[in-house]
Amino acid sequence: MKKDYYKILGIDRKASPEEIKKAFYGLAHEHHPHKAGKDEKKFKELNEKFKEINEAYQVLSNKEKKEQYDRFGQVFEGVPVGGGGERPFGFEQDFGPSADGFGFDFEGLGDLGEILDSFFEGIGGHQRRRTYRRGSDVELIQEISLEEAFKGVRKHLEYQILIACDKCQGVGYDKKEGVATCSTCAGRGEIRENRRTFFGNFSQNKVCPECAGFGEVPKKICSGCQGSGRQPGVRKVDIDIIPGVADDQIIKVKGMAEAGERGSEAGDLYIRIEEKPHPLFRREGDDLYMSCDLKFTEALLGKKIKIQDLSGESLTIELPAGFNFKEKLKIHGKGMPHLHGSGRGNLYLEFELKLPKKLSEKAKKIIEELDKEI
Repeated sequence: MKKDYYKILGIDRKASPEEIKKAFYGLAHEHHPHKAGKDEKKFKELNEKFKEINEAYQVLSNKEKKEQYDRFGQVFEGVPVGGGGERPFGFEQDFGPSADGFGFDFEGLGDLGEILDSFFEGIGGHQRRRTYRRGSDVELIQEISLEEAFKGVRKHLEYQILIACDKCQGVGYDKKEGVATCSTCAGRGEIRENRRTFFGNFSQNKVCPECAGFGEVPKKICSGCQGSGRQPGVRKVDIDIIPGVADDQIIKVKGMAEAGERGSEAGDLYIRIEEKPHPLFRREGDDLYMSCDLKFTEALLGKKIKIQDLSGESLTIELPAGFNFKEKLKIHGKGMPHLHGSGRGNLYLEFELKLPKKLSEKAKKIIEELDKEI
């Protein structure tokens, strides 16, 4: 049954990228597995829901995948769509040769699909196939302040996830008892199956259902994880966020997500940076914008303005003669550090002129005289 990603995120099909991201952040926070505490059942429920939410977001937040999903109701990995949209920052996808890489879908063809799948898998020589699953990738959201994005910061993360079973070290069985050669496949990891179809008789190799392609079966299953090699636990990781990192960028930590089954490869951790709003500065790329109140008299007299940039440096600004206060004043090299390269962006001052609420008779006369000179 195909998943309704829009329903999963609780959004309309016409939702904007900002609305999609907002819905994802809200649901990811609500259903994050760490909320389960030590409740194993609740942890598994939240973990499955979190992965479903993450899967929906990875499709709908990607221009190419969303276009495929909207047109066909599913995403065909490896099949490009026209305009070549951008992938989310930090995510990479390797497209290898596969049967469905040419746009064919064998899922609905039953036995024929299995036979053709087996044919394509067999190209290139005999290879033992193992069916234990690699651990799922996980995405976490890390909030940082604008100052932390400016200076860089190290963050310590702790999160609940499926980790390798500590009793069997993730293999799923008692190492002291060891393993025995699988009697079903005689240690080959595959069994040969003859099938009759309307094309004729076919023989195909299939992964052995008894040993899942390993050719060996445990003599004694681990009582701690019941043979899966995984258990709920806590992972800890320290990440370095470098100066100049931007909102919505992603840091990848390989092998620090969900543990794989029976010692298989662990998934990767993706940390999405979320920059908190700042009370004084607004960021656009590597440039910063700051609003400054300026008295009418200061503007007329051309007084120097004292401000402090994001680094804490005190700056004395002299307004150019005839400056138009509807425009922004550019201060070169006082913005955010460039993420890849030296130097900094610019700081732009936006002025708001403050007028007196009341004028004395003396002040009125002075302004009237001034008005004659302008």
